[in-house]
Order: sequence, then C-alpha cells, then structure tokens
Amino acid sequence: MAKGYWIARVDVRDAERYKDYVAAAKPAFERYGAKFLARGGPFQPLEGEARGRNVVIEFPSIQAAVDCYNSPEYQRAAAIRQEVADAEMVVVEGV
Repeated sequence: MAKGYWIARVDVRDAERYKDYVAAAKPAFERYGAKFLARGGPFQPLEGEARGRNVVIEFPSIQAAVDCYNSPEYQRAAAIRQEVADAEMVVVEGV
C-alpha cells in the first residue's frame, strides 16, 4: 500500500497562537501514524511564491492522511490554525 503525504505551505501570522495549533493537532497526528519529514526550517525558493513554513508529513496510507485531516481532533486544531495562519495543503500518494 502506498503511503500518503500531507504537503503544507504556511504563513504564520501569530506565532504564539500557532503553538496552540501544534499542541491541539498532536493527538490526531499520533492517532493516524504521522511522521514529520519536514517541519519548517530553512528552505530555498525555486519557482512561484514561497510561504514562510513548509511541512511534509508521511502517513501509512493516503486514506490515513485524509482521515487524519477529517478527524474531529484535527478539525479542532485546524480551526485554530485558520485563525492565525494562511495555508495551502494537499494530500498526495507516495510512489
């Protein structure tokens, strides 16, 4: 079974409140087997508009990645994130 990956590009507007999002999202990530491959840090823009934070999260399957996003636990966290950051997120299937 192919793994699933979240790819998120984020501009954080309120770094202190973003910490609340990170804490609130943790139970969902643990429940669905998330493994962080990239979580912020330095990056090099190559094409298009860059955002300040880039995240790649591996899940056991694409279904687990989608289920994590749709879970009540993550949706509570997402509500916080949406108040304090602008983001683009996609789920992709691994090869």
